[in-house]
Amino acid sequence: MTASATAGPAAAEQRRAVVAGLVCYVFWGVVPLVLQAIAAYGPGTWEIMCHRIVWGLVASAVFVAGARQWRQVLAVLRQPWTMAWLTLSACFIATNWTLYIWAVNHGRTIEASLGYYITPLLNMAAGALLFRERIGRIGQAAIGLAGIGVVIQALALGHPPYVALILAVSFGSYGVVRKRVAADALPGLFVECLVLSVPALIFIAAIQHVGTGHFATGAAVTAWLIFSGPVTAAPLALFAWAARRMPLSTMGFLQFLAPTIAFGIGVAEGEAFTPVRALSFAFIWCGAAVFVYGLWRKTRDLRLKPAEA
Repeated sequence: MTASATAGPAAAEQRRAVVAGLVCYVFWGVVPLVLQAIAAYGPGTWEIMCHRIVWGLVASAVFVAGARQWRQVLAVLRQPWTMAWLTLSACFIATNWTLYIWAVNHGRTIEASLGYYITPLLNMAAGALLFRERIGRIGQAAIGLAGIGVVIQALALGHPPYVALILAVSFGSYGVVRKRVAADALPGLFVECLVLSVPALIFIAAIQHVGTGHFATGAAVTAWLIFSGPVTAAPLALFAWAARRMPLSTMGFLQFLAPTIAFGIGVAEGEAFTPVRALSFAFIWCGAAVFVYGLWRKTRDLRLKPAEA
C-alpha cells in the first residue's frame, strides 16, 4: 500500500475530528443561552447546578455505555487513590459550573468569557510550576500579555475580575488534577457526577418536598432541566474523540472559540463594554494569538523532526 493511499483515510479522519472539535466548542460557547433559558422558568443557580449534575450522570452513563468503557469505570471505583483524586476534581468542576451558571444569569457573561480566555495560559504557568514544563519566550509573551489584560480589566471594573479569576483557577486546577488521574474523559466525568450526585439529589428532594422546586411543574422547564445533562456530557464526548485525532495547534486554536461565542452573547445582551474594557480584551486576545502561534510552531517542529531523521 502506498503512502498516499494510507494518507487518505488519515486525512479524512482528521477532517472529521476538526468538525467534531468545532461542534464541541460551539456547543460550549452557547451554553450561556441554555442556562439562561432554564433560569427564565424560575430555577435558581443551585437548582440548575444540581439538575446538571444528576442529568449529567445519566447522559455520561449513556456515553460510557456507547464507548464500552464500563470496565474502566469499575476499575476506577476499586482504586481509593484514584477516587480521591476524582473527588477533588469533582469539587473543582462543581465550583466552576456553579459560578458560571450564576455569572451568565447575572449579567456577567463577558467576565466569564475572560476566565476561559486566560485558562490555557494559566495552565501553561501551572505546567511550569507543578510539572517542570519549560515555557519558551513565546509562552512567556502570551502569559505577559494576558497578565496586562487582567490588570486593565481590574481597572475597568474597579476591582479584580473575581469571576474570571475563580473560573480560570477552578478549571485550571481541574485540568491539573485530571492530568494525574488514569481515567479517560467520559469515565472520569461519570465518576465525578456520581460523587456529586449524592448532595445534588438531597438538595433536589428537599426543594421538591417544600414546593420550591421546579422539576415536573411544567413540560418546558422539566425538559430544559433534563437537557442540562446532555449539554454537559455531549461536548465532552466529542472533545474526547477529537482530541486524539487532531493536531495540537488546531485544538489550541479551537479552544478559544467557546469564550469568543460567550463574549459575543454578553455583548449582544447589552453588558457593559467600555473602551478600557475593550483594551483589556485586546491584550487578552493578543496573548491568545501568541499562545496559538506557539502551539503551531511546536506542532510544526514535531512534524519536521521525523522528516529530518
